[in-house]
Amino acid sequence: MISVVSLWLPILLSAIVVFILSSILHMLLKYHNSDYKKLPGEDKVLDDLRKANIPAGDYMFPYCTHNKERNSQEFKDKMSKGPSGVLTLFPSGPISMGSSLAQWFVYCLIVGVFAAYIAGRAVPVGTDYLSVFRFAGATAFVGYSLALMQNSIWYKKSWSATLKSMFDGLIYALFTAGVFGWLWPAA
Repeated sequence: MISVVSLWLPILLSAIVVFILSSILHMLLKYHNSDYKKLPGEDKVLDDLRKANIPAGDYMFPYCTHNKERNSQEFKDKMSKGPSGVLTLFPSGPISMGSSLAQWFVYCLIVGVFAAYIAGRAVPVGTDYLSVFRFAGATAFVGYSLALMQNSIWYKKSWSATLKSMFDGLIYALFTAGVFGWLWPAA
């Protein structure tokens, strides 16, 4: 058994590698450009949203709080008439990537910690590269990819966008596994 603390270098280096790799995937490769569509009548919709002065946050529409309300004829009529959906509004103003990038890096560190924990419990010091790769990679894939499917299941995000993001997660997991296999403590 290997402690998570003794695996600080592969945790840190894998987070750095994934951080850089994700930047390359999202800035240079353009396969995520089709993840979202332009809203028809965007200018009018944006004007209407501005007039409503809705604060940043997550919204579901039509909205109800209890099953009793969900079963009411009024709610059923709203659902039938449409539209229905989930809306996330960002704060107004220029997009600041700094906070999001910092949170992404912390997330990469957290995935690395879990990969270290699982691999450190599963394989001892001196284990061969591929055995370490298997445990660290499977754990990293779970961390980067599997929960993304919930967005398609419950919030109707397109499956193509989810699968592309899961593919990114697979790439991140493979690189994480490679770093762990490379830097695994020798006997």
